[in-house]
Amino acid sequence: MNASYSVNRSLVRWCWKEIRQGQLWLVVMAFILIIASVFALTAIAQRMEQVIVKQGKDALMADAVFVSANTVPEALIMKARKLGAETSLMTRFSSMLFSETGMKLVFVKAVDEAFPLRGKLRLSDGHSVRSHVAPGEVWLAPQLFSDLDIHIGDQVSIGDMEQIVSGRIEEEPGFSFNPFRQMPTVLIHQAQIAETGALQVGSRVEYQLFLNAHDASIQRLKQQVKLTPSDEWRDIRQRSRTQDIFDKSEQYLSLVVIIVVLMATMTLLLTCQHYVSSRRQTVAMLKSLGASKRWVRHWLMIQVAMLLVIALLFGLPLGYVLERLLRLPLAGLLPSPLPELGIMPFGVALLSCLLVALPGLGIPLYRLVYTEAASSLQNYTQLKQKRFYLWGLWFFPLAGAAVFWGDQLMVWLVLGGIMILSAILAGIGLLLFRWLRILPLSPAFRLALKRVTRTPWMTGMQLSALALSLMLFAVLWLVRNDLLADWSSVFPEDAPDVFALNIATSDKDDYIQKLEQLHIVHSPIFPIIRGRLSMINGSDAITYAGGREASNVLRREVNFTWAEHLPVYNQVLAGQWQPVNGVSVAESVARELGLKIGDELTFVVNSQSVTARVNSIRQIEWREMKPNFYFILTPDRMSRLPATWMVSFRLGADASYQLAELAHAYPTVSLLDLRQMTRKIQALLSQIIGAVSILALMGVIAGLLLIYTLLRLSLTQRQEEMKLYRTLGMSRRRLTLTVLAEFGLIAIVAGGISGLGADALVAAIIHYAFELAPRPHPVLWVIQPLFALMMVMLVVGRLVRRLTHSRQQLINELNIQ
Repeated sequence: MNASYSVNRSLVRWCWKEIRQGQLWLVVMAFILIIASVFALTAIAQRMEQVIVKQGKDALMADAVFVSANTVPEALIMKARKLGAETSLMTRFSSMLFSETGMKLVFVKAVDEAFPLRGKLRLSDGHSVRSHVAPGEVWLAPQLFSDLDIHIGDQVSIGDMEQIVSGRIEEEPGFSFNPFRQMPTVLIHQAQIAETGALQVGSRVEYQLFLNAHDASIQRLKQQVKLTPSDEWRDIRQRSRTQDIFDKSEQYLSLVVIIVVLMATMTLLLTCQHYVSSRRQTVAMLKSLGASKRWVRHWLMIQVAMLLVIALLFGLPLGYVLERLLRLPLAGLLPSPLPELGIMPFGVALLSCLLVALPGLGIPLYRLVYTEAASSLQNYTQLKQKRFYLWGLWFFPLAGAAVFWGDQLMVWLVLGGIMILSAILAGIGLLLFRWLRILPLSPAFRLALKRVTRTPWMTGMQLSALALSLMLFAVLWLVRNDLLADWSSVFPEDAPDVFALNIATSDKDDYIQKLEQLHIVHSPIFPIIRGRLSMINGSDAITYAGGREASNVLRREVNFTWAEHLPVYNQVLAGQWQPVNGVSVAESVARELGLKIGDELTFVVNSQSVTARVNSIRQIEWREMKPNFYFILTPDRMSRLPATWMVSFRLGADASYQLAELAHAYPTVSLLDLRQMTRKIQALLSQIIGAVSILALMGVIAGLLLIYTLLRLSLTQRQEEMKLYRTLGMSRRRLTLTVLAEFGLIAIVAGGISGLGADALVAAIIHYAFELAPRPHPVLWVIQPLFALMMVMLVVGRLVRRLTHSRQQLINELNIQ
């Protein structure tokens, strides 16, 4: 017992000495990186999911909302409360708000004391801040005070109700990208609806029942309610434009996990292969002295166990710190207090490490165990038989990837792209080296080329590994930049932040002239006509599309416009705009309804039917906040119908006086001020962008470690050859130039082809996984070779100085050997 304990203790000391002396520190670093990154990214994925749920519920102002054009049934409210749900009611309608100096079209929202169930409502009376509406109160949007020249305490009227202004709405929950739903808000209490007398037969009213409850309770309630054509449920499962941002963030997070793990795995494989090659003679000598395979296996397992323990001791704390850093930009979005992470991030990190270690360490160490004792006299080892089944160990990490990311196309795009491009890159690189041999080069470069082309298999491996590491490095950064460019387009520099609606035909020319007098840049002015899509190719539109749920345009009236030319910011995807007997349709609507060029559409506007043929399909981007329409008709179809007009323009944060001047000059025009909503969304984007940038930095660290490992091990393999050159009389300068030339050529070729490969892979990821328009990155084709060359010069230049000792030192080393 004591003897066994002493032997194990000696083995542990021996293993610790090897790790401490630098033989295995890169393996430890790779394990630490895998554990830390997977832990942090799994944890932040949970946080991102919490953000998505919180933002979705804040936008809804509840966990779920029942919306109807009819009064919410009392029976539905009772059922919800029996299931333990919190409830709140809102009745929303448009009406005119009158003051002594003017009038304004507004959205009146009649709510109860419980509103809002989610999100933040801030009401200020000038002395204190409130978060709920009480009976007998009227709260106005800030712009109404300037538009109607009123103050807190003044009297206003809505329909038959006259009321003293209680204060201003400082912040309202939820936001929408639809400018037509952004009229100034007036908040009153539910008990005051009858007093207004504004709701009559035929009035356009929306009734909403807000619910907070467990998902199971909400699902039970939905099953108990039979919806009419005017009813619908809304919840966070319905896609929103802001949720697209979060979804793409999660996809990028998955991409970071994949690439970091791949880079760390490549680092692990390279380092372990080098360790095995350096320990073959040691194992052979041990076997020649009587060590059994079991003893060697025991010795190696102690080393692996120590590596994993050290990696866990350092990786988990590092992962926790990294998760805290990733959480900082999301601090304002995350729920408070944060729920516990649970055991999942710890389990996923440990499992990922084991799945990668199984083939990464298992295959080379298994071969090391079967090293023959006779190899102590040789520089090679042979297995008694080929054990191809060892490669089956790669099934385990691939199976793990399938479980975690089986439904994510991006994962398989990256893995498939690596497998295909690795062979292509190596082949192209070797052909380039052969072509370079015909050029007149200096002696150092000629010797470097001979060294490269003399061992094509080894050169191909090194070239492929370096090119792949550079390619993954570039993919991570390019996808980040393309995502940020897409998100920045949400609110470009010239995005409008004010919409003017209900401009009378007689006032439109004067209104445009007024904008120009105030030096306000504006969009073209558009006629607005409300109507419904009633028929498609002579059939009822709802029947043709397969039900009312097929598209939002079938469930309500929508805004049409007519124009001689399509907006310049709408890209035509199919067909061609003709200014006669035609209609241009938004791509999303065409897809939902199954429309194609030449289909005949019939619209009902003020009880009149208008028919037009689809002549083009357009791509529109609502997030740019520019005037967009599902349907744009030709003038001959709509210009004879009465219409109001709309124009958008940008004011900026410091131009409220111009908005007030416009409101006083044209009191019947509705001004929709979107500046507060814009600030909210831009703050959201800045927080998401901060988190994505930290994620990208994690990939940079993994990439640098991989490139350093690759160069260090490649140079170490040439150590004996460099010693021989120095012994035979080659000067240190000539040897250094030759080595730098060899690695410099490999770096330039690898950098060039990895730039092209990265651009191709990024285009596939952006198009198929993120559903964005890919764009080329020609700058990368120049920067990537220069970056690779700089890395090689820094790493190889430093290492080669340590290896090119004086000639006498090398002769002494060779004599000792």
